[in-house]
Amino acid sequence: MRQPAWPRARAQGFTLIELLVAISLMALMAALSWRGLDGMTRAQTQMRQHSDQVLTLQAGLAQWGADLDALATQPNTPSLDWDGRALRILRRSSAAPGEGLRVVAWSRRLVDGAGQWLRWQSPPVTTRGQLQLAWQQAALWGQNPSEEARSREVRVVPLDQWQIFYFRDNAWSNPMSSAGAPSPAQAATAGATPDGVRLVLTLPAGQAVQGRVTRDWVRPALGAGK
Repeated sequence: MRQPAWPRARAQGFTLIELLVAISLMALMAALSWRGLDGMTRAQTQMRQHSDQVLTLQAGLAQWGADLDALATQPNTPSLDWDGRALRILRRSSAAPGEGLRVVAWSRRLVDGAGQWLRWQSPPVTTRGQLQLAWQQAALWGQNPSEEARSREVRVVPLDQWQIFYFRDNAWSNPMSSAGAPSPAQAATAGATPDGVRLVLTLPAGQAVQGRVTRDWVRPALGAGK
């Protein structure tokens, strides 16, 4: 008598098609996950760059105000001078009491094909000869800097253009503007420190802060600097 045939047990595992579908789904999920992580990384990098640019601009403006707040006076020597290219400032040294004075200068120049706002600073000066030399070096740096002069400059922020205005006789005016011959009173005060200095920066597009930025400084004797 023949025994009844039992059904064969189905082999356990996945077919080739099932494996291909599973691998495709895993690859798709991995690609989507990578895109998400890459987007998060890019966003974090952009936010960090944005913050760095804002902090750098704030630090530059703070240094600008500190230089003006520390204006020093010397007989027969200007404390502040704008020649259309650079603003030279005679200031007290902040490194240590009794160290002397410093000459600092601010200017805009093309660096690697892009405009940059720059700050230059002299070594401490303790004699009139050193002061006159540093004052001349600051002027030369603003016009045609040497390699040695460039080594003493600091790049602040990218800059398209800038303007300087002085506040005198209850009005803002271009320090270099002149309408006819100056009056004796104007000539007498031409070399005097103005009551205020207005800085107007035009920052390039693509920066965290772009467009026009204005900062007014008022002599501490007249009011708090802004």
